[in-house]
Amino acid sequence: MARVRLYQHANLLVVAHVRNLLESAGIACELRNTTLGGGAGELPPGDCEPAVWVERRQLAGAQALLDEALTEPARPRQVWACPRCGECLDGVFDACWQCGTARPDRV
Repeated sequence: MARVRLYQHANLLVVAHVRNLLESAGIACELRNTTLGGGAGELPPGDCEPAVWVERRQLAGAQALLDEALTEPARPRQVWACPRCGECLDGVFDACWQCGTARPDRV
């Protein structure tokens, strides 16, 4: 299958995050240029930056997912009460720290 470059950035951590986002959505991808930083100056910058490549047939879906992830503001999670013990929990918790019950909307 032919692959095309979807995303590149000078920071490998950012590129790896994009790869993880795509793979968690079931989109096969490949990291390239992870060790070419030392070639900058001798090689064109675009050839040295880490990049995520996807199959051409998955490009549109991958681009839509990437656009959404990079432009949508994170929605704050609401405080919730544990249905088992009544403990009030911050929205970042997916389970009650008191009794271990899963957050109702995560079950």
